[in-house]
Amino acid sequence: MKSYRVGGAVRDALLGLPVKDVDYVVVGATPEQMVALGYRPVGKDFPVFLHPHTHQEYALARTERKTAKGYKGFQVHAAPEVTLEQDLARRDLTVNAIAEDEHGQLIDPFNGQRDLQARVLRHVSPAFSEDPVRILRAARFAARFHDFTVADETMQLMHDMVQAGEVDALVPERVWQELAKGLMEAKPSRMFEALRACGALQRILPELDRLWGVPQPEKYHPEVDTGVHVMLVVDYAASQQHNLPVRFAALTHDLGKGTTPADMLPRHIGHEERSAELLKTVCERLRVPNDCRDLAYIVARFHGKVHRAEEMRADTLMRLLQDTDALRQPERFKAMLLACVCDARGRTGFEQAAYPQADRLLTVLQAAQAVDAGQIARQLDDVAQIKDAVFAARVAAIKRALTD
Repeated sequence: MKSYRVGGAVRDALLGLPVKDVDYVVVGATPEQMVALGYRPVGKDFPVFLHPHTHQEYALARTERKTAKGYKGFQVHAAPEVTLEQDLARRDLTVNAIAEDEHGQLIDPFNGQRDLQARVLRHVSPAFSEDPVRILRAARFAARFHDFTVADETMQLMHDMVQAGEVDALVPERVWQELAKGLMEAKPSRMFEALRACGALQRILPELDRLWGVPQPEKYHPEVDTGVHVMLVVDYAASQQHNLPVRFAALTHDLGKGTTPADMLPRHIGHEERSAELLKTVCERLRVPNDCRDLAYIVARFHGKVHRAEEMRADTLMRLLQDTDALRQPERFKAMLLACVCDARGRTGFEQAAYPQADRLLTVLQAAQAVDAGQIARQLDDVAQIKDAVFAARVAAIKRALTD
């Protein structure tokens, strides 16, 4: 029985990056031996154990055989005779197929170190094509290691997998899981560009895929192309270290521009409403968590109005607060403003542009929050008058705040 450190921990150490999760593969052991040594079994599909003291994961060396479409269509064989090289051969990318023994000696049968030095993401073997999740993972690693390129032969293999319908077998939860991880990487645009290059984006997010090639007015969008704009927006969100809901909202805020009638281009009148409706479909299909869905919806629906906040009267601003439920959910409203800043600065040449709309709307929110609705209600005998009276008081407070 021998244990080796494998995967991301070895890769990141070689790159000089912080090592987070450490995984091990165990060669020459049975599940019974692992349990006898105090390891706790946790694997459902194959033998994985938690170390009795460190709680790090130790997986028995294994091989896999494809039995059906999709990422679960495998028969796993874990036994003492499975070698380290056989286990490494079933991994996705060469940079993830390096092992290290207890003495710090590296075992690298697929030249992962060479690809690390060359900054290349390359599949280990043709077995890559057996698991469609690997398309998503390769694209995600392109977003994390954004100075790496996907090898031409790997991109071709990914394209062939898409054409064979492998991506269609992915379950929504797994697609969302990988997309969410990719959105949280340093340069999310690299993930979507890789997925688009192999044809996978058209299958899993056609609403986003169709944005490339759709023109916008050059006066406001020097980058012109809507797909390029959305990638600039999501990368700006990443550069600001924003959380996942804000990044997802940045990604999906302009989906409606992909359905603008050709005779209307390059203008996109009413795209906010169309974006919001398309977003509902996306969130249902991918089973997007509620916090991401709800923020993305109000950003898609109202980002145009937020951009025009400096032109709005006090009563119109108050209606915007109502429409976005800002008084009950002020933190979500503030997150919406962050996404709108990303939209405004996700344009070529506008990366450092001022965005006074955000400060104006924060002032408006604070003024409306300061109004004591309960006190107003207690002063009125007619219940039917309360709603209008509170609204009027908040509009008056907003006017005062904006003129101070």
